[in-house]
Amino acid sequence: MNVRSPSASRDRMVLMWDLHGSSQPRQQFSGHAMVVTGVAVSPDSSQLCTGSRDNTVLLWDVGTGQCMERASVSRNLVTHLCWVPREPYVLQTSEDKTIRLWDSRGLQVAHIFPTKQHIQTYCAVSEDGHRCISCSSGFGGEGCEATLWDLRQTRNRICEYKGHFQTVASCVFLPRTLALMPVIATSSHDCKVKIWNQDTGACLFTLSLDGSGPLTSLAVGDTISLLCASFSRGIHLLRVDRSRGLELREVAAF
Repeated sequence: MNVRSPSASRDRMVLMWDLHGSSQPRQQFSGHAMVVTGVAVSPDSSQLCTGSRDNTVLLWDVGTGQCMERASVSRNLVTHLCWVPREPYVLQTSEDKTIRLWDSRGLQVAHIFPTKQHIQTYCAVSEDGHRCISCSSGFGGEGCEATLWDLRQTRNRICEYKGHFQTVASCVFLPRTLALMPVIATSSHDCKVKIWNQDTGACLFTLSLDGSGPLTSLAVGDTISLLCASFSRGIHLLRVDRSRGLELREVAAF
C-alpha cells in the first residue's frame, strides 16, 4: 500500500504525493488565493484541511479532490494546522495571535483559546489528543514561549515554557519511548533546540546549533531521533542520548 503525504507551497497549490511511488504528484488541490501555510490530514486519511494567508480554511475530500467546505475569518492569516487524533477537530494558529479549534463537520470554529500577546507560529497535539501546544513569535526574550493547553473540558492554559530569546518556530510532543517522561521540544530562531519537562515547565536540555541560522521546524524521526530544519544548513539529524540524563546531540546535517 502506498503511503501518501501532502505538501503546500507559495504557488497556492497543495499536492498529494505517493512516498514510495512516482516522482510526480498524485493529486493537485487548487482553491486558495494566496500562499498555503497550513495542511493537515484527517486520522482516516479521507479528508484534507488547508489554510492560507488569504484568511480561509478549506476542507477537501481526498478521494475526489473536491473542496467540500470553505470558511473565512477576517485577519486569520493561518500559520499552521494539525488534526486532533481520533477526533473531527483541527487545531490552527494564526498571525492574529489566536489559536482556533475547528470542527470539520461543517467547518465551524468550535473554540477560540485566550488570545496571546504575539503571533502564534505553530501548533501540535499530543498522541492521546488531550493536550496541545502552540508557540509564539518574539525577540529579546519577549514572547518567544511555548504554551501547553488543555483540549478537553476546561481548555485552559496548563503551562508555559520560557527561555528562548527569539521567535519559537516549532514545537513537538516527544513520545514516551523516546524520552521516558512527558516532555516537549522546541526550536527557535535563536539557533537552539530545547527539551522541557511538560508538567513543570523546567528546561531539561539546550542544544545550540550555531551557524545554522534560524531553526524553522522540528519533527520526530524514529524512536531516538529528531529532525530539525534550519535556514543555512538544511536538515539536522538529532539523536536523544539518555546516558547522562536526557540530552540531544547532532549526528548529521544534510
